[in-house]
Amino acid sequence: MKRFLSIILMTTVLLTGGQTMAKTLNVEQESIAEVAAYAARGNQEGLKKALIKGLDNKVPVNTFKEILVQSYAYCGFPRSLNALSTLMQVVEERGNKDALGKEPSAKPAGNALTYGTENQTKLVGTEVKGKLFDFAPAIDEYLKAHLFGDIFARDNVDWKTRELATIAMLAARDGVESQLDAHINIGKHNGLTDEEVAQIKTIADKTGNDSLLFGFGEENPYGKYFTGKSYLNPITTENGVPMYNVTFEPKCRNNWHIHHKGGQILLVTAGRGWYQAWGEEPRELKAGDVVNIPAEVKHWHGAAKDSWFTHIAVEVPSEGGSNEWLEPVTDEEYNKLK
Repeated sequence: MKRFLSIILMTTVLLTGGQTMAKTLNVEQESIAEVAAYAARGNQEGLKKALIKGLDNKVPVNTFKEILVQSYAYCGFPRSLNALSTLMQVVEERGNKDALGKEPSAKPAGNALTYGTENQTKLVGTEVKGKLFDFAPAIDEYLKAHLFGDIFARDNVDWKTRELATIAMLAARDGVESQLDAHINIGKHNGLTDEEVAQIKTIADKTGNDSLLFGFGEENPYGKYFTGKSYLNPITTENGVPMYNVTFEPKCRNNWHIHHKGGQILLVTAGRGWYQAWGEEPRELKAGDVVNIPAEVKHWHGAAKDSWFTHIAVEVPSEGGSNEWLEPVTDEEYNKLK
């Protein structure tokens, strides 16, 4: 038996290159993260598609219902109500044939503030207190009695799943970085791995690309010249001035390359990224920036580590122009960037 287990272990090590296999989200968890992020953005069209995909993947209706009710605590009543309305519409359009799933048990007996405080302490791993709650004790009571005493006491969705959804909601919103960091720590305390958290954030970021000015497009057919995944959506190829909408996932960048005879213009429309010409310092790029790339200049461009990045690439017309792909930007070079 021991010899058999040793063979299995050796096989696993060989198949993974000697590294531990990273734990990733399952299909149900991916759907929950996607639905939570779309609900937080208030994107009903994207939410509807995500709900249909999730129900097709056998996520119970009551699981989505719980997550969308919970969303009001992090996104407000209007977005929660709108999201629940979209779920109701989808369920009705599908003929009410999807599995409902579990209903929550009865609430614990006693004072909601008391067991809510106990829930919060278990969830976080320590008693929660601080100057803000001393300054505004009412918000402390509402958090403990209602969020953790009412919502988190509903046991048909476990705490790990609720935190997964919360991280997705917060990752889809601006100006809530401290709360996002706090819930990432809470999620990890309740069983999420670093790899799973990174995947949740990527899913949440990707839901924001539905609002891209010229659309997300398809996976880039020139992907072999990129590190990471990118997407290409042609805007126009007429009148001799090709224009393409290019979207990079976080950490994605193209190889060093040269435009021969004709240069290129980059119009940044979303996210944060980088451009670097050979022999020059990297230049950080944000929406509204313009990069003029002369012909024959070796360069690369791509996303920042923590952000999706989109630009429009305008090809400068030239007779006999061509593109020469060169070596990748190494991890050592790229990881020096913030």
